[in-house]
Amino acid sequence: MHLSIDHVTRYRYAEPAQGIIQLLRLTPRGTDSQHILKWRIDVDADGRLTPFTDAHGNSCHIFYADRPVDSLTLHVAGAVQTSEAAGIVSGTEDPLPPLVYLRSTPLTEVSPAIAQFAENCRDADTLAQAHALMLAVREKLAFEPGVTDVVTDAASAFRLGSGVCQDLAQVMIAAARHLGMPARYVSGHYAAPDHPEQEASHAWVELYIPYLGWVAFDPTHGVGTTEGHVRVAVGLDSLEASPVRGTRRGGGAESLAVVVHGREYAASQRQAQSQS
Repeated sequence: MHLSIDHVTRYRYAEPAQGIIQLLRLTPRGTDSQHILKWRIDVDADGRLTPFTDAHGNSCHIFYADRPVDSLTLHVAGAVQTSEAAGIVSGTEDPLPPLVYLRSTPLTEVSPAIAQFAENCRDADTLAQAHALMLAVREKLAFEPGVTDVVTDAASAFRLGSGVCQDLAQVMIAAARHLGMPARYVSGHYAAPDHPEQEASHAWVELYIPYLGWVAFDPTHGVGTTEGHVRVAVGLDSLEASPVRGTRRGGGAESLAVVVHGREYAASQRQAQSQS
């Protein structure tokens, strides 16, 4: 599938903000089933955009603004060719061994309730256990925007019984680690087959299966990842794979708007032709 991605993040400040530093995890890496055809990051403020690779192997940039600004827009556009891989992630450079991803974080701590929930999915067949866990999380947590936020931990989301893709992913990660399965959080984009032009900022999970390697599961949709998924960054939790994180001095109240569209390239071409 040929996918076109357009991702815009806009910050507005009540007064000029100084010393802005933004950590960007917005650039996908290639895999055996994901080939990056073109990719570009634009920032509407003067400054330096410095690339680097983080500990998880993610392709990252740091942006340093040269002067105070009252608004900041980050625009990412690109095209990716994907192919079906049954969720198996291969052809990546993984600097950290799988056992690192058994490590708990404040956002993925295992509560007694999550531990009990995970035990109901325990299976001698690791792959069957992973699929059972994914489906159990999807059944347990209703998708409901607005009830959680970026600092909601897995235990809180589990207790609420609802949340967004970030919450379902972190609950699944906590439960998987309790069962001894290395698990990592994935941020990326998803163009669903029935809604290829939907807003597509998304999150899912990769579990390490000894005889397969890393395998990706999308608990929000109850499926292994498909050619509609574009993998961008991984980490121990949502903070470590967050697309954008930053600091500043001053600026007063801050408002943030994020718009992400992922669409099949053929559909985007038809739309462009109809508007011309």
